[in-house]
Amino acid sequence: MAKKNVLIIGAGGVAQVTAHKVAQWAAEFGDLHIANRTQSKADDIIRTLRDKGHDMPFTSHALDAMDADAVEALIRQVDAGIVINVGTAFINMTVLEGCIRAGAAYIDTAIHEDPSKVCETPPWYGNYEWKRREDVAKAGITAVLGAGFDPGVVNAYARLAEDEYFDQITSIDIVDINAGSHGRWFATNFDPEINFREFTGTVYSWQKGAWQENRMFEVGREWDLPVVGKRTAYLSGHDEVHSLSARYPQADVRFWMGFGEHYINVFTVLQKLGLLSEQPVTLADGTDVVPLKVVKAVLPDPASLAPDYEGKTCIGDLVRGTRDGKEGEVFIYNVADHKEAFEEVGSQGISYTAGVPPVAAAILIARGPWDVKAMANVEDLPARPFLELLGQMGLPTRVIDAEGDRAI
Repeated sequence: MAKKNVLIIGAGGVAQVTAHKVAQWAAEFGDLHIANRTQSKADDIIRTLRDKGHDMPFTSHALDAMDADAVEALIRQVDAGIVINVGTAFINMTVLEGCIRAGAAYIDTAIHEDPSKVCETPPWYGNYEWKRREDVAKAGITAVLGAGFDPGVVNAYARLAEDEYFDQITSIDIVDINAGSHGRWFATNFDPEINFREFTGTVYSWQKGAWQENRMFEVGREWDLPVVGKRTAYLSGHDEVHSLSARYPQADVRFWMGFGEHYINVFTVLQKLGLLSEQPVTLADGTDVVPLKVVKAVLPDPASLAPDYEGKTCIGDLVRGTRDGKEGEVFIYNVADHKEAFEEVGSQGISYTAGVPPVAAAILIARGPWDVKAMANVEDLPARPFLELLGQMGLPTRVIDAEGDRAI
């Protein structure tokens, strides 16, 4: 069987990691193509691949990924069998449409967002991607949704707990702690626009069999985690809660993200001033601007943080449940190092954790185990092959259970 060509859409820090991992695992694929609205950014990634000595065929392309016709045309032009969408979440639906039309497998790392809306009615997947389930099945393609780290790997952690630890899961607490430092006065670890949009609306969690609403930074607690120690994390709305609540409706599903006081202070000032609004305002000269896009333009590019980043991340699931009537809990997690990520692929640890998993998903599609010819979130797919492959690719999984702290 001929190996599938891969088309990566996007050229930010996550895309750089994804491209390097495809190159490292070139034996699994055919040719590699990278497409972005600004083609020179894709060329920059290809140069970093050459600098590392990779010699598989690489080609860059200019693409307006908001144009489904253009996406379809490029997929057909390069004969892409797998499309890895690591661009902004605003392009998910047009890229998915292009894949459906052209017959290519689709992988993304976050739920689609409408630029004009923030915090729509949950579950957010039901507003966009899940509406195309029948179309994906009719086209006979595989579409793996949310295959980054969170969402993505943490979804697989929940599935691993389901498969190997519990008859019934009663709660899933996803904890994301970045204990690293980039040395800048203020910056976000990924696209500032997407970052802030996550936290400016209602915080939705799934508890007691229903959607619960809170304000951002309203509910916080201290977590004592491996390697990074005691850190305060706050109940936050996040993509994976929306699909996990559908698979585990009987469980409480919550997402907790770590924030320092400095981030909270800056965020609060920006929000109170109206600078985090996604709605246009008119300046005195009649020019319309979106405040959030202005803030994004003046903040550092997340990819530029990589050379100075130090420290580690710890992201995992605390899962509680019952087995044979007995209650128990397990913490399944990964620790990543910012400096090690930069030395390997030229990106910081947050980009690394997000950029490696979609390549593991692509490999499992190419090999067959995840080529399900349907739309699936990560928790719908076998977890152990995914997590074991990630361990080989640089994101090892560890488990703390009754037997101690160990690798899976």
